[in-house]
Amino acid sequence: MKHEQLMTLEAIVLTGSFRGAAERLHKSQSAVSHTIRQLEEELDLELFSREAYRPSLTPAGEVFYREASRVLRQMQGLRTTAARLRAREEPELTIAVSATMDLDPLLPALADTGRHHPATHLRLRMEMMGGPIARLMEGKADIALASLEGVPLDNVEAEPVVEVTIRPVASPDLNLPANARTLSVSEMQSHVQVVTAGTGGAAHQQSRDLLSGGLKWTVSDLTAKKKVILAGLGWGGLPDHMTEKERRSGALLSLNLEGFPLRRTTIYKMRRRDQAIGVVADELWSRIG
Repeated sequence: MKHEQLMTLEAIVLTGSFRGAAERLHKSQSAVSHTIRQLEEELDLELFSREAYRPSLTPAGEVFYREASRVLRQMQGLRTTAARLRAREEPELTIAVSATMDLDPLLPALADTGRHHPATHLRLRMEMMGGPIARLMEGKADIALASLEGVPLDNVEAEPVVEVTIRPVASPDLNLPANARTLSVSEMQSHVQVVTAGTGGAAHQQSRDLLSGGLKWTVSDLTAKKKVILAGLGWGGLPDHMTEKERRSGALLSLNLEGFPLRRTTIYKMRRRDQAIGVVADELWSRIG
């Protein structure tokens, strides 16, 4: 069975005649008839009834045509994929994103890239602290979205994307005064501070916003951190976009802590200057921000 035979079958069905198929395929009518006859002999099936003026699919022909149409679409998809690969489109693209960033501003760019380059596998890695820049410099990410802290700017191109606000919060169950006054370090040392483990290696572990001499629990990600804080088991800093609903409802309280002001951080999109960027990564870069 050949691709040409399936294309001929489809042309006859779409045009309603052998003559129409011949015109569509730029072939002679006899060549079209010969191609279909060969296919029928190969399958040992009669695909068309030729009793009427116009050929019509037999019941077996209708079933076969449905499957043939699906195969033709798949083959067209393979050709498109091959063309994109020839254009040096990346088979895979990795974006390392700071877990503190709200993904909403990024989703339209990802959606557009996915629509225009469906053959490229987009891999989104949510990383803590220095994780995004570590993945970028290791060559494990094509684009990083994170703050500039610890970034070797001589080696990295960076452009601002969005600002993130981190504020200390706690559940009312922790019985801490909210907003009324500034809480001292000594007052907080008996309460567990919930922190997240970094994903960037030893050089990128949490080194700021840690309460000196206080109790500490470490969790792996911000979702776990939020759950622990909501349960009244400790306090900690979380991005505003993760706590807005709970702060409005009173499930979480903003804290005024000595030495822990609101921290506003700009998230940058970053890529390495010394690494050639692919077609898809370049388009995604342009769409972000």
